[in-house]
Amino acid sequence: MKILVLNGPNLNLLGKRNPQQYGSETLQSVNRFIQDHYPDYDFSFIQSNREGELIDAIQTSEADEYNGIVANFGGFTHTSVAIRDALETVRIPKVEVHLSNIHAREDFRERSVTGKMADGIITGFGKHSYILGIEAIKMLSDK
Repeated sequence: MKILVLNGPNLNLLGKRNPQQYGSETLQSVNRFIQDHYPDYDFSFIQSNREGELIDAIQTSEADEYNGIVANFGGFTHTSVAIRDALETVRIPKVEVHLSNIHAREDFRERSVTGKMADGIITGFGKHSYILGIEAIKMLSDK
């Protein structure tokens, strides 16, 4: 299984930014947790604070023969029509994940523009949201 894991703006600051909300683990430790959980899977981890880089990764995901995308678009979740439009063109399974429960936070965080193009959204389970997202990709790939 080959999975693209995308992380959007400010996720490079995990462990430093608002640890009460996001925990004390770094993005690197979350990525290691994922790899340790699935040692036989091939992961590509991309974190970018730039919308266009995430769009480029989405647009080439099928050509790069990924089985699915697990994505935490951070703040772009709530605002990016451009990422939403890129996701619309991809036919492989896509699962949006969030570390925190976006529905238990500020009102503007409850809306997911990008999630409308995902096969599902997992929110509020910390680093385990990624594991649940990968399990969803596996399930969707077995159809």
